[in-house]
Parts: sequence; C-alpha cells; structure tokens
Amino acid sequence: MTRRDFTLLLAGAAAWPLVAQAQQPERMRRIGVLMGLREDDLETKSRLAKLRRELERLGWSEGSNLHMDIRFAPAGDQGSALAKELVALRPEVMLAHTGQATGALHGETRVIPIVFVNVSDPVGAGFVSNLARPDGNLTGLLQYEQGIIGKWLSFLKEIAPTLVRVALVADPRSPIYGYFVRNAKAAAATLALELVPTPVENDGDIERSLDTFARQPNGGLLLPPDATTLTHRDLVIALAARHRLPAMYAFRVFVIAGGLMYYGTDQLDMFGRTASYIDRILRGARPADLPVQVPAKYETVLNLRTAKTLGLRVPPGLLVAADEVIE
Repeated sequence: MTRRDFTLLLAGAAAWPLVAQAQQPERMRRIGVLMGLREDDLETKSRLAKLRRELERLGWSEGSNLHMDIRFAPAGDQGSALAKELVALRPEVMLAHTGQATGALHGETRVIPIVFVNVSDPVGAGFVSNLARPDGNLTGLLQYEQGIIGKWLSFLKEIAPTLVRVALVADPRSPIYGYFVRNAKAAAATLALELVPTPVENDGDIERSLDTFARQPNGGLLLPPDATTLTHRDLVIALAARHRLPAMYAFRVFVIAGGLMYYGTDQLDMFGRTASYIDRILRGARPADLPVQVPAKYETVLNLRTAKTLGLRVPPGLLVAADEVIE
C-alpha cells in the first residue's frame, strides 16, 4: 500500500462517523391530543385530518419524525382520567380541543406546553393571564370574543321578529358556560328578549329542557360553542324542527345538517392554525411568548329550507349578507 493510499484510507475512516451521523433517522417528537368529541364523529375526523395536513406541511410526518397520542373525551367524559394518561406519556406539547379538555390538561401539568382551540374565555377560565402575554404553559386560539353574543341574538331577532324568549343551551360543566350566560343576558336586554339559561349535560337533558321550553310561544334557541350540544347535534336539530324553534348555532355543521342559521369562525381553519404553534413549540418557542390568536374572519350560513319549514321570511339584507345559502 502506498503512502497516498494509506492517507486516503485514514481520511475515509475519519469520515465514516460523520456519514453514519448524517444517516441517523430524525428524532421522533411526541405530541398529545385531547379531543372533546367522539372518535367516530365526522367533525373529529375532519379536524384531525386538517391538523395532520398542516403539520406535514410544516415538516412533521406521523411515523417519521412525529408520534401523536390522541384521546377522546366527548363532552368532557373521563376528561380528567384521559388528561392524566396523556401527561404520563410525557409529550413535548399537547393540543386541547374545547374548554373542558383544556381545563383537564391544565389541571394535570403546569410544565408541558398546551395549545388550546375552541376556547372562548381563556382569561376568565384561568388558562392565561392575558391574551398578549399568556405567561404560563398555555396558549392557543380564541374562538369567540364576547361581542359575538350580541350578533347571534340580533341575527336571531332579525330572522324571527316575533321572538320574545331565547333559551341558551349549553353544558354547565364547561368553564365558559357562565361567561356566555352573563354576556347573553346583557345583550338580550338591549333587544327586549328574555334569556332563559338552559343547562344540559346529556341527550336526556336536551330533550326534557327543549320540550319544556317549547310549551310557551315565541321562543328561540341560542347554542354557543359547546361539546355536549355538538355531540348531540342531530337531536338538537330534530327538536328545534319538532317544536318550530328558530335557532342560532355557533358551528357551521349544525346548519349543514338542517339547522336554521350559523354565524361564526371557520372551525377547520382554526384547528389547522394550531399546527403553527405546535411547530414553533417543538422548535423551541415558549407558550408564554406566543400570544393567543383572535378570530379574524367570520361567516354567515343560512338554511332557507329550514326557514321555509318554520314559516320564516328571511329579510333581504340578511340574505345578501350571507356567505352561504342552503336552498
């Protein structure tokens, strides 16, 4: 072997560790997800699919460099136990869907970063100290500001002018139930409407409460964002139709399924946007330095078939303002 060959051999041997290091697979990162809906709910599947697409766009691929542990706590069922289970897996960041899921995870850790979505009053619920500087291990996306409640009621009164009573139907176990009731009472007073808080925790509660509310005339329904009513949306829509109750919903899926009217934010878009915060945290950002994002765009969807069935005439101005009309 010549001196030149020996030198090349040594150089090649020195490079082998570098080559081997370059060929090492990327470290697997772990995130936990606590969903506030059933695993078999189409909304669950579409939202998780959106999350996966956005994470992949940002360079995170399940089975390659990302592992997702997902648990399902519809309407908060077993939320505390599932939150404890997720925290024990020691993920690097967690996604909390709904206020109840956020509360459950927050109760288990003040260290692991948590990104929340579908939460409307994170300051009042004690999740963050303020929106601009969360100052803790939580940040995320604000679903609705309190001004949205006046919009919901005014739209409902516009499409049903004879309305005098409105039932606010939601689960009292949600950390934002009181927030919506308080603000809805104030907004209802300005429209000469009587607000009737209607707490429900399951399908039986929903049926009994709406049957009772419908015994008096000129009533309508307001359904703020709530995992329980979303889980039982088919029952809610059927009861509203049976009792001829005009209803305003906080989720588009209600109107697509036959509900009367929706005004709110694009839920799929918001769920997908959580991926950017998960990505930034995995790359070293602190939740305390990531401001809570506020909604930037709202949409209105009207179901004219349902309006006709209820005997309602949709005002031309409302019809023109609608982003989508189902005929």
